Order: sequence, then C-alpha cells, then structure tokens
Amino acid sequence: MHQKRSYILSLLVVFLLSPFFLKAQISEFRDSVIQISGLTMTADSLRAIPAVSILVKGQGRGTISNTAGIFSIVLFKGDTLSFSAVGFKKQDYKVPVDIKGNNFSLIQLMVEDTTYLPVTIIKPYLSKQEFERAFANMDIPDDAYEVARKNTENARIRAMTRYTPVDGGEATNQYLNKQAQSLYYAGQRPPQNIFNPLAWAQFIQAWKQGDFKRKDDY
Repeated sequence: MHQKRSYILSLLVVFLLSPFFLKAQISEFRDSVIQISGLTMTADSLRAIPAVSILVKGQGRGTISNTAGIFSIVLFKGDTLSFSAVGFKKQDYKVPVDIKGNNFSLIQLMVEDTTYLPVTIIKPYLSKQEFERAFANMDIPDDAYEVARKNTENARIRAMTRYTPVDGGEATNQYLNKQAQSLYYAGQRPPQNIFNPLAWAQFIQAWKQGDFKRKDDY
C-alpha cells in the first residue's frame, strides 16, 4: 500500500512539473535558433557579389544571395556557413554558440581567386613556301552562305526533285487532283494534250532542263 502511494505521488509530481520542463525545452530550442541576414561583398572594392551559394555544412541546405548580394538564412548556433562563388575563394563562417539573441547581421567579404592558365607558345611556319603550301591545301569548312548557295543550285534542285519521294501533303494533293479530274470528265472523253500548245511548251522546257535524262547521267 505504501509503495502504491509513492508511485501515485511520483506520477502526480511529474504531471505537475511537466509543463515547466516542456516550457524550458521550448525556450532552450528557441534560444538555439538564429536568423542571419547579411551581404556578400568583394574584399578589395566592397562591391556586392550576386549569386553566392551559401550552404549550412553537414545539413545539405542553404540559400543564394540575390542580385544585390543580400541573403538571409535560419540555422542553429554553432553551425558553419560555407560561402562559394565562381571566381572567388571559398569562405567559411562558424556561428558562435554563445551569441546573444536570435538575429544577427553579417557582411561576408570574399577574395577573388586568380586562375593561371598554362603557357601557350605560338610558332610560325619554318618558311614562306611551307606556309603557302599549307594555306593552299587547307580544308576550310563552308560557311552558311556557301552551304545555302550549294543547296540552291539548279542542277542539285533538279536532281533532288527526281529522287526525293513526295511527302504526305503532296501525295494527298496529287490524289485529290486526279480524283477531281476524273470526276470533271466523267461520262465524256478527256481532251488530248497533243494539240495543246501550253502542254508542248511545258514539255520543251522540261526537256531543256534535262528532266528526261537517265539516272546514270547524274
């Protein structure tokens, strides 16, 4: 009986003190969170640096500074911010654990990172004759104008029209024209184009262009 009373009394004490413990934990958690707002600038000219990647180390989250170099991020006290941007050296900033308050302003100065390229030595040709021979045998690719000129040559277009198959739209138009012609002369004999001067003119023009040549001629 005495043990039962002690157990009930312990539960009652825990129940009464639990709000105070919870409030203390919430207060401790709130004090450990901090919002850092700042500006990323160059160390030499104090010029704002946009598009700086700002990551919280070990957590895989972060933010990016805007076009004016301004950023804002929420993290815990004691975390480390990593600043990186193209053309600048990587910088780290560790938030102090004992920092006061939940808001902090930061100006992060970044130093430009100079990249040295390997030395390139340009040597001329050994003689004028060697340069002339190399220039004459140089294979210069065609520019857009030359490609367009070759694609619009009459001989090339005629050859392509003979061997390029018709597409769906052209085949449909040909079929519909034949159907319309057959329906137009339905019940009567169609006229003979042998006495049509326009048809003869088209035939002579096609013959001059070489449309009736054999495929072996190309």
